[in-house]
Amino acid sequence: MSSELHSSGWRIIDYLRTSEEGVSVQRLRDFYNEFRGRYHPSFSNVLNALERSNKIVIEQSIVYVMDGPQPRDHCDQRRRPRAPRRQNPTWGPEEPAASSRGPSTAVSPARTPTNLASRVLKELQVNRKMLMADKKGIEITSNPVSTEGKVQHIVESLRKTFLIKFHIENKGQYAINLTYYTALLRIRCFTLEDEKRVSRASPICLNPGESYEVVARYKLKYHGYFPALIYFEFLPVDTKSAPEPFSIVREMVASTRIPLALELGPVAPYCRPHRRMAHKQVATILVRLERPERTFVETPVKLGDFKYPQYLKRLAKQNLKDSENLSPADRSKLETVKRHLRGPLQMKNYYHRFNLLLHLEEIQVEVEVGKYDLHNQTMTRDPSNRKLLTLKVPGVAENRPSVISGDCLKVSKSGDTSKPLPVYLGKVHKVELDSVKLSFPQKLLDVFKDNMEFDVEFTQNRYLLKLQHRAVDLAAKYNLEDVLFPSGAAATNPSLRTLSMFDRNLENNPEQRAAVQHIVAGSSKPAPYLVFGPPGTGKTSTVVEAMYQVSMADPSAHILACAHSNSACDLLWERLMVPMDGQPVYRMYANYLDPGSVPEHLLDNCNWDKKLEEFVFPGKETLMNSKIVVTTLFTAGRLVSRGIPVGHFTHVFVDEGSQAVEPECVIAVAGLLNPKTGGLLVLAGDPDAAGTHRPVSSCIASWPRSDATSHHSPPDISLFMFVSENGF
Repeated sequence: MSSELHSSGWRIIDYLRTSEEGVSVQRLRDFYNEFRGRYHPSFSNVLNALERSNKIVIEQSIVYVMDGPQPRDHCDQRRRPRAPRRQNPTWGPEEPAASSRGPSTAVSPARTPTNLASRVLKELQVNRKMLMADKKGIEITSNPVSTEGKVQHIVESLRKTFLIKFHIENKGQYAINLTYYTALLRIRCFTLEDEKRVSRASPICLNPGESYEVVARYKLKYHGYFPALIYFEFLPVDTKSAPEPFSIVREMVASTRIPLALELGPVAPYCRPHRRMAHKQVATILVRLERPERTFVETPVKLGDFKYPQYLKRLAKQNLKDSENLSPADRSKLETVKRHLRGPLQMKNYYHRFNLLLHLEEIQVEVEVGKYDLHNQTMTRDPSNRKLLTLKVPGVAENRPSVISGDCLKVSKSGDTSKPLPVYLGKVHKVELDSVKLSFPQKLLDVFKDNMEFDVEFTQNRYLLKLQHRAVDLAAKYNLEDVLFPSGAAATNPSLRTLSMFDRNLENNPEQRAAVQHIVAGSSKPAPYLVFGPPGTGKTSTVVEAMYQVSMADPSAHILACAHSNSACDLLWERLMVPMDGQPVYRMYANYLDPGSVPEHLLDNCNWDKKLEEFVFPGKETLMNSKIVVTTLFTAGRLVSRGIPVGHFTHVFVDEGSQAVEPECVIAVAGLLNPKTGGLLVLAGDPDAAGTHRPVSSCIASWPRSDATSHHSPPDISLFMFVSENGF
């Protein structure tokens, strides 16, 4: 505390010397609060210490410094003036006397007033090059050498002090004062030092040819990356007119180097995704893939196109705000769009609200996907299958861009000036670490040569969006208000059966046993029943046991078991196969799924066709004769397309329900479950999981809700969170 009291007192004295008429107590307090840190003493303690040591005097709330006149630096001196030597203060600990072997060193804390830091940081965003440049003859060099104003130092070991020296030299024709320097924002791993303790109250004059040195003393305690900006302020010496100050900024970075970081380091410099290039307005002809000859699969429930209206894209460009760039027709649509987004979510506006959000999602995804378009990219033939071409896609392993089997992309020959321009539609067959394998129309394969250059345009998979559109449409059509907006009308004292658990571990857990009993009894109907808890608490075991007990208690029951991912579905299926031995449990995979990602022992009792060596969509009879069907939420939409009757599934279980946004979860419910005839939805998940608040589009997962009891939930929660917070 004594060292902080000492340094704080001197900073206040330096500030008081800048004013000959004194400074008000309130103004001095504001100045102190700008640089006060966590361990600094209070303002009143510093002021009392200065007053007791006769350094200041306070008269009518005005503070005056009691020091005698300070010598001033004059620009006509041929050598650097010596800094005034201060006497040891009596109000704090004594400073060590200067040794004859070298000058005393004053340490300046790496902190700057917040208003200065914010102002300079904003200017850096606008004109970084100008702030970093040397000016008016002042040149700042460093050791280590800087590159474009940035000094980098790599630390091999921790807790060892190293120095970064800034050499300030006046190469101009006029004298210039160094008035101030500081670090922008507080960094605890280094301090700034200089010989003369430069401040605005005590600047140092640099005559032509003279130089001065400021040192940053680093000492890292932790591994990491530690950047900082150093701000230098100068004032030309001009006796004829009032000079204007100027500043120069330098950036310094200290980073640690460890063997693991070297192994995991980048293999190439990072390149920002380029903005989508405006495609030339040329006529194009799309060459599509030839469809293989297959047996026609009837889809009684057609999947609509659900394309967004063009006016919505124009409104989205204006952030859904009125603008002079909008036509009168678009302005009239704007109020309708806002009306759909305003107010709580209810069943009467359910379809319009989510339909609009999904359209906005699609518009935004078009922009994001376009950032990954490739130009002048080469392709090669796949050596194992000459009908496939391999395209290098940097970042595909990190979902930048997100590409899965079954997606499509468009390619055209680079530099092709044909009119109309042939654009070939390719289909993704396999995604590898940094490349994708594609099938193309025979017209392209006939003229293809290795290392031909193409322009590649990525597209989004609209099939998944269309499934969500249809789901919210069917939810409104079948009026699933009792499921989506439960009112709390469930039975208060349900009759619970005494069950013999297949999983004996559940016998000793009263919460899990009670959950299974309530699900079998359907005590929450028509509202969903919720199984929630953190990871490892047995949610999946409870769900599996509940499905087994439901199938035993009701031989006519049909169960649809879903999860957000294939891995979660595989886990459900494997656990179900033990208690349901001999019962028809069917696993349905999407036809575009890579069979290599499925364990071999799971390829039985699923839709894998050994002759075609691919997943095929099963017949309606196969699905309806299965006691339990296990599939992902998106693939469950194919059950609706195939014409499975509403109400065929008496129970729908969704495991890891917190990972799915509401329209995804509704895919497995709308058009399949009928709560009016006793259908029950069971949601299992972790309310604190990261996916709970995964947004729909640039908006939110679920807008404010209202139900019969006028309860409102927060504006960014999913169906799972809404039901859990209302106690179902």
